[in-house]
This record gives sequence, structure tokens and C-alpha cells, in this order.
Amino acid sequence: MSKKSNHLIAFIAGAAVGAALGILYAPDKGVNTRNKLSFQLDKYRAKLKDMIEQLTNEKNTAITTAKAEGNKVINETKNKAERLLEDVDELINQIKNKEKTHES
Repeated sequence: MSKKSNHLIAFIAGAAVGAALGILYAPDKGVNTRNKLSFQLDKYRAKLKDMIEQLTNEKNTAITTAKAEGNKVINETKNKAERLLEDVDELINQIKNKEKTHES
């Protein structure tokens, strides 16, 4: 995870804890306090789920991008190797042809 994501998670967790503590120490009936706390926790839970989904999608995108770049490098290397092989074959043929002309 990136530093930005870690900071965002820490901020959201801190906000959730702060909201929970604030509600618990507020001068209100227990039922109201529990309802408020439950509502806030559900809200933060939804935000965290969205954030996890977003991070997962970004990770998959990064993997897909890395995989595509890796395949590109492999294909370029393969093409260069094939060209080098053709050059080697051509040089071998030239050497063989020169040997034949010198033998004659």
C-alpha cells in the first residue's frame, strides 16, 4: 500500500474512534447513543469497504500494467534475438560460401 493510502486509512480510523468516543461521552440516553454509534460505524464501514475495493482495483490495474509491460519487453527481446539469429545464420552462410570459393 502506498503512504497516501496508509494515511487515509489512519485518518478514517481516527475519525471513527473519535466519533465513537464523542458519542459515548455525550449526555444522551443509552439507546440514542447506541443508535448514533451504530449509524456512524455503519457509515465508516461502507467507506472502508469502498476504499478496499478501490485499492483492490488499483492493485489489479498495476498488476495488469506490469504484466503488459513485461510481455512487451519479452516480445522485444524475442524479436531482437530472432534478428541476431538471422544475422548469425547469414554470417555462417557467407563464411561457408567464401570457403567454397577458396577451395575451388
